[in-house]
Amino acid sequence: MIDQPTIDRILDAANIVDVVSEFVTLRRRGVNYVGLCPFHADKSPSFYVSPAKNICKCFACGEGGTAVHFIMKHEQLSYFDALRYLAKKYNIEIKERELTDREKQIKSDRESMLIVNGWAQEYFSNILYNHQDGKIGMRYFVERGFREDTIKKFQLGFSLDQRDALYQAAIRSGYKKEFLEKTGLVIKYDNGNVNDRFRGRVMFPVHTLSGKVVAFGGRVLKKDEKTAKYVNSPESEIYHKSNELYGIFFAKQAIVKADCCFLVEGYTDVISMHQAGIENVVASSGTALTQGQIRLIHRFTNNITVLYDGDAPGIKAALRGINLLLDAGMHVKVLLLPDGEDPDSFARKHNATEFSEFIKAHETDFIRFKTHLLLEDAGDDPIKRSELISDIIRTIALVPDNIARSLYIRECSVMMEIDEQVVLNEVNKLRLNRSEKENPSTPSLLGEPTSMPEYPDFPGYQPAVDESFADSNPLAPSADIPVPPPPPPVPEEEMTAQQQPVQPIIAIQSRLEHSPFEPFELSLLRYIVRYGECILYQYVDEATNEEKIIRVAEFIRSELENDELTMKTPLFRKMMEEASDLCKTTGFVASRYFLSNPDLEESHLAADLISDKYQLSKYHSKNCQLEKDEDHLEQLVVHDIYALKEAYVMQQIKDVQEKLKQVQTSDDIEVTLDLMKQLTHLNEIKSAFSKELGERIILKM
Repeated sequence: MIDQPTIDRILDAANIVDVVSEFVTLRRRGVNYVGLCPFHADKSPSFYVSPAKNICKCFACGEGGTAVHFIMKHEQLSYFDALRYLAKKYNIEIKERELTDREKQIKSDRESMLIVNGWAQEYFSNILYNHQDGKIGMRYFVERGFREDTIKKFQLGFSLDQRDALYQAAIRSGYKKEFLEKTGLVIKYDNGNVNDRFRGRVMFPVHTLSGKVVAFGGRVLKKDEKTAKYVNSPESEIYHKSNELYGIFFAKQAIVKADCCFLVEGYTDVISMHQAGIENVVASSGTALTQGQIRLIHRFTNNITVLYDGDAPGIKAALRGINLLLDAGMHVKVLLLPDGEDPDSFARKHNATEFSEFIKAHETDFIRFKTHLLLEDAGDDPIKRSELISDIIRTIALVPDNIARSLYIRECSVMMEIDEQVVLNEVNKLRLNRSEKENPSTPSLLGEPTSMPEYPDFPGYQPAVDESFADSNPLAPSADIPVPPPPPPVPEEEMTAQQQPVQPIIAIQSRLEHSPFEPFELSLLRYIVRYGECILYQYVDEATNEEKIIRVAEFIRSELENDELTMKTPLFRKMMEEASDLCKTTGFVASRYFLSNPDLEESHLAADLISDKYQLSKYHSKNCQLEKDEDHLEQLVVHDIYALKEAYVMQQIKDVQEKLKQVQTSDDIEVTLDLMKQLTHLNEIKSAFSKELGERIILKM
């Protein structure tokens, strides 16, 4: 792990304008810079870069943050890899903790295997271009329609049709037999002989997300029924087939920009589509889609279109693995190409515009596609139709989004000519059974999602579970459900492929208010992030003759706690508590602390709260002194604390009024009188707050 002093040096050195300008053409606009956003199809400049605050922000799609966030998003790197990227750019030496002997051995083996694979890729490419027999492989690529720039881009190559040509070349170059075996480049037999695994084949290197070669796929050129058409590298410490997608390294930025991923079957499908100008495409390499591969796609987009051949095997392939995509919350569409065509052949016959237009015209929502397909097979047979309906309902039940699931249920009932309530009941029954299996000790509600929804504003942010108030205290909300502490962090070097952090893809849309308190909490959190360490009050206590210093973060927290309140939103509350605990620490600056926080939820939210889209130019502020928040911080903070407390009271007034409506039909006089007393008391508190806030129109309740 990188130590904190090194992280601080990297953050100090990373100039946001310098970093962003490597990827985006920026123009000065007032005190900021502006350019086209690299994260969505931006037609008018909406990506702002603030040199003063050292952050960036797109006011169209919502992406932004510090230089580290930008590199993480643009290059699809983890937090620490982004720090290493910036450290290399600014020539900063990385100091990391000492590894254990076991960690050193694992790291050494992995690095050695990656080095061997990197050498092998160069060896295969060199054979393709410079060896006499390489013309055989080049002829195959040319016949497939691959241009030379495409061949170089995907680092294609050729393996000589000799028993141990690669093995002998590797040994002469100083590479160890041990790592040649571990990577699967050679096969060792019991009699001691060593053979090249890929001899006589054209080579397709498999790259990781960061561009490292972890495996190879080799296609035989001779027609021999006894020889497998394709041979792939075996599983190893650096290669897990279920977690890799062919072409992801070349497609990741295009997927983010298009907010869609095309999924095909083979290597040549990916390469031909790239050459045709469609780059947001990856291949499952002929295997059934896995959870690891789905997670990899989900890092970049929620939308996926599956492209398969138009023949019967292609149709069957289109049905495999789709349930996993739906279960992961992906929006799935299917495109069947004309009969006799595959993505490779179709891409070679059409340019990017023609291919894109064909996709838009013919791609079909998966559930509609499956319904139409199976209806044709079922015909008028009632038993087959019953089985079909059950199959479709099982698929619909996997959709986690409530709204999408409701729409599918309605369409299914119309297409199947079956009562909508029957379909709904069956879907709910399946979801209930599944929920009970996954959480046997936790009762679930029909129709509820199996997980909390993700709100696009702040990744991972969830509204409070209980927004009611305790009857005993007119200002005290009910206690939140306790949140268990996170598990201890796993050192990055020890992480498996499944444990690698998934980088959030933030798309800030029009904000939906999920509770009446969020805007007030967010307003207070803005002061905490911007001015948390600033002194709000400084005085001498007459009783103790001690100097008292109260800072913004601790004042906001104490004022809420005095009335037994706290922020209901877990993320907001966590940030408030961190700032109030640290604000007296020497050198603590709230904005810097949150912007450089490895917790991406906090750092992205902090960047959003610090961002300002509009600033007066130097010409407007040249001859006048502009007022800033800092000039009236005390009044602003106190005002917004009162506003939050008033919101709590207003909500409780509504709750009491609802209870009064419910007891009006009963003869329980005591309950009615008690509720009337509560309402009177709450209205008195509301009036007091309204006087403090001022400039408000108070409507009679």
